[in-house]
Amino acid sequence: MTVLDITNVSKSYGDLHTVCEVSLNLAEGERVALLGHNGAGKTTLMRMVLGLTPVTSGQIRVLGMPPGSRKARAAVGFLPESVAFHGALTGREQLHHFARLKGVKRREADDLLERVGLTHAVNRKIRTYSKGMRQRVGLAQALLGQPRLALLDEPTSGLDPISRHEFYDIVDDLAKGGTAVLLSSHALTELESRTDRIAIMAKGRLLANDSLGALRQAARLPIKVDVRATPDTADDLAARLGGTRINGASVSIEVQQEDKLSLLGRITGLGDVVQDIDVTPASLEELYRYYSVAQQEGK
Repeated sequence: MTVLDITNVSKSYGDLHTVCEVSLNLAEGERVALLGHNGAGKTTLMRMVLGLTPVTSGQIRVLGMPPGSRKARAAVGFLPESVAFHGALTGREQLHHFARLKGVKRREADDLLERVGLTHAVNRKIRTYSKGMRQRVGLAQALLGQPRLALLDEPTSGLDPISRHEFYDIVDDLAKGGTAVLLSSHALTELESRTDRIAIMAKGRLLANDSLGALRQAARLPIKVDVRATPDTADDLAARLGGTRINGASVSIEVQQEDKLSLLGRITGLGDVVQDIDVTPASLEELYRYYSVAQQEGK
């Protein structure tokens, strides 16, 4: 089932076009990363989905309903990039307040505080919380009421590496439960294995929208193969494979996807002179740079 349907949506402020004819759909349980530089239009797009910013043209539907309608608001959880809470309230008091606003039982709020790792601090004033702890409160409020669509804008900002891993475990659980997740982040490396699809925006336009594998295939960026040789054989290995010698004992080769298996066969045929092989496809950072910069320049 389609949870979010964005069709040819644009947003303009006079002569300033912040979003230009963007179409993007999210299905139940799908995790989509929305990437783009500051000012690319990501936050504006999310605000239009929330009904906070009116659409200039095009259409948005959340579970078939217009954004900002009562049913659409009830179906959406939102974590903004910069969370702000009342410093005089405790973590529990703040989330209980949000629970009342959303018509959710206090028990669910308490369970969510435990789920995001704040059990030890629920009775402390929020003004004593670190940035990462406040971000956890924000995530908990976004999950109240088991939303059908979760919009997460820079959700791992302020979180340490362990907390980031725990956050994506929560995202995985949400998706398994059928929640569609649209998250915006500049932390590209952590998104590679934790999302189903990548959408890339630049200057208000959607430049790419597909799985990581499909984007790699379309971009045709080379795969890097590093071969570690036995001592004193790196020069011979580089000559036979046509690669570049690096670090004294390794050979680096770049190859297209369709030639990868053939190259690996040649390397395997060299026998004991090969100690190890590392195969590295184009990273999400490289793909982002390709789609957001190279395509705009017509390369």
